[in-house]
Amino acid sequence: MSLERTDGQWKAQRILKHALQSDKISHAYLFSGPSGTGRLQMARQFAKALFCTSDGWDACGQCLECRKFEHGNQSDLINVAPDGQSIKIDQIRELQRSMSYRSTQSGRVVYIIESAEKMTLQAANSLLKFLEEPVSPVVAILITDNVQAVLPTIRSRTQWVPFLPMAPEAMLERLTAEGAPPLLARAAVHLSSGLEGAREILQQNTFAEIRSLVIQLGKESTSRFTAAMITAQQQLFKTDLANHMDMLLSLFTLWFKDLTQFQAGRQDKLIFIDQLEWISNHAYDRSFAGWVSCMEHILEAGKRMRANVAPQLAFEQLLVNLQEG
Repeated sequence: MSLERTDGQWKAQRILKHALQSDKISHAYLFSGPSGTGRLQMARQFAKALFCTSDGWDACGQCLECRKFEHGNQSDLINVAPDGQSIKIDQIRELQRSMSYRSTQSGRVVYIIESAEKMTLQAANSLLKFLEEPVSPVVAILITDNVQAVLPTIRSRTQWVPFLPMAPEAMLERLTAEGAPPLLARAAVHLSSGLEGAREILQQNTFAEIRSLVIQLGKESTSRFTAAMITAQQQLFKTDLANHMDMLLSLFTLWFKDLTQFQAGRQDKLIFIDQLEWISNHAYDRSFAGWVSCMEHILEAGKRMRANVAPQLAFEQLLVNLQEG
């Protein structure tokens, strides 16, 4: 994969292509945008093009440096990612020691910092000093989904490269052209901001199973409380699907959103389009506000789980709330 064939992110691609073509490479870049928009993939493609020794602006894929990159043997590419919940000052100090060693050698060095917004204040200040005194052949790529959480002083010393969410319709067209199952792709594009994220979702073996479970729970939760509780106990919490609660809750929200879409006359926007007959028969079982309330209950359940309430307890309470309306 080369930078030239990157999907969807034309704005970021244009900025990086211009830098490579004009040989005006900044010492630091800030790749910002929602998760799933291909930021890390493009960072790696950009790094590969920087290492490439052939003529032309893009990576050739044939030279020694490209082959080293493709086989994971490019020692001049350094990745830094959160250690637990944050990037700590010791990680930045280790990066600086590594840079100091490599700067005595020839050739370019690239380091990528993932989730840059998770740097502790100490780590960010340590990196800032490093950015203020760049070593000539060193290129930094910072990746974040929350640019406002990155220190303003760091933002001011990097070139901003924006990654934009793709329209679900555009993603769906691309994914189905690639051979993705249309019903699964229709759901996946509403759970991600970009093609890479949607592709990752579709590659999960459990995604189709979670979707089927959501349909069953969606039908049972508002009218057959006992059945919904049994389904949750047997098909969710006694299986590996319990490890994918975030995904399930997101799809569950989309199920109730479909009921509001039907009431609003937007049948073409339905995500669970294969359930049109059931949705058409039950969309008016509750008011528009009633279905919105169901979505709010799901959001609240997610908050409770993130606050360390036991997932099964939080989900069973959610089913009670959905039944009561």
